[in-house]
Formats: sequence, C-alpha cells, structure tokens
Amino acid sequence: MILNKTVAVVMPAYNAAETLEMTLNEVPRDIVDYVILVDDNSKDDTSAVASQLNIQYIIRHDKNKGYGGNQKTCYNKALEINADIVVMLHPDYQYTPKLIHSMCYLIANGVYPVVFGSRILGVGALKGGMPLYKYIANRFLTLFQNIIIGQKLSEYHTGYRAFSTDVLRKISYNSNSDDFIFDNEFIAQIFWAGFEIAEITCPTKYFEEASSISFTRSVKYGLGVLMVSLRYRLHKWGILKYNLLKG
Repeated sequence: MILNKTVAVVMPAYNAAETLEMTLNEVPRDIVDYVILVDDNSKDDTSAVASQLNIQYIIRHDKNKGYGGNQKTCYNKALEINADIVVMLHPDYQYTPKLIHSMCYLIANGVYPVVFGSRILGVGALKGGMPLYKYIANRFLTLFQNIIIGQKLSEYHTGYRAFSTDVLRKISYNSNSDDFIFDNEFIAQIFWAGFEIAEITCPTKYFEEASSISFTRSVKYGLGVLMVSLRYRLHKWGILKYNLLKG
C-alpha cells in the first residue's frame, strides 16, 4: 500500500512455469498488496507452480483467450478486489519488478495516472538482446503512431505498465481485441480519454525462456498498429467513427 492506496500486480501468464518464481521473488511486497496471476490455459505447469508461491489470486482459463483476453481477466479481477493501482508485469522475467516502486509512486502521488516502463529510453533494448529487426520495427511504428495520434511516447509496445484504476474504470477495454493488438487499442483509449502517460527507463532481458511472438504474428501486429492509429486520427477528424473510443 502507498498513501493508503492498495497496489495489485497482475500477471498475464502463458507457459511461464520456468520463469514465474524468479519474477515473483523481485516483486516488492512492502508496497504490493495483491498478486493476481491469470493462466491462459498454459501447456506447462504454470498454475501448479503458482499455487506453491505467494500469489493471492490464481485464475486459469479453461481455453486460451489470447494475450488481450488474458489482460481483460487480470484487470477485471483487480477492479473486483478494489485495487487503486494496477501494475501489469509479465511473468517471463523480461521486465524487472524492481521498477514497481517508482512506477507506483508516480501514480499514488497524483503525478501521472499511467506509467510505462520503456525499453527504448536509454540503451536498454539492444543492450538487453532485443533482435535488431524488432528494434527497427518498434522505432518505425512508434514514430508513425506519434505522428498520427499526436503524442510523444518513446515506445507504444512495452508490456510493462501501471495504471490508476480510475483509468481502467473510464475506458472500455473489455471491447478491445483478445489478441496482441489489445495493447495499442488500450493506449488509444487512454489518450482519447485525456489521460497522460509517463515513461521511465526499463532494462530488459531477451533469453530463450522469455515470451515472444513469431515473425508472422509480428507482421500481423504491426499492420494492426497502423490501423489503430489511422482509425484514431479519422475518428478525431470526424470522418470515420471508431467504436472503441468514447465520446
């Protein structure tokens, strides 16, 4: 708890049995009140491993709902238990939990309602082993999104995010895709609702057990990102309504 605000860490998990414990060991329990893990019908023993660890809520999908569908379950549970601050942390140990303090204090003190851990600020991405083609694609897509949406994020594609639950209550994230494009739809909704996003430098690690998507799905994701940005701009101009954006 920070300044009488409860903190929940949500972990959208898929085949995370090998990395879950090392990730959880770095979660700062002095401020984190709840850990919520959602196992998206993993093929390994993620849920079994989770049951042996200090996790307050373990939810297992009876069928795979996708990355976006997993996040929906995470956030819905966080709202159900009345958390004030929610941190999405991947259980694959790609992002360090040691930044949770910094991210949450920015929100608890009312400085920003949303905080992202950015791999692109500084030299964390390539230093941590991000493949060059992914780095180049990240930079191109981010530049395009900043121009079209009218913002200045260093990256739109980080999986390390913290939110005030006021944000979650105001946007219609349950209407978003169940696939990876959920993240960018979510960002579009955040900006449309008038919330600001802060970024802090985040080191990252790429290794065999860390989650990643295939080249084909990466291409599909990239095209989806372009479409979300264009639909945001057309909606803002009043040319074509984008139903995910309220107002």
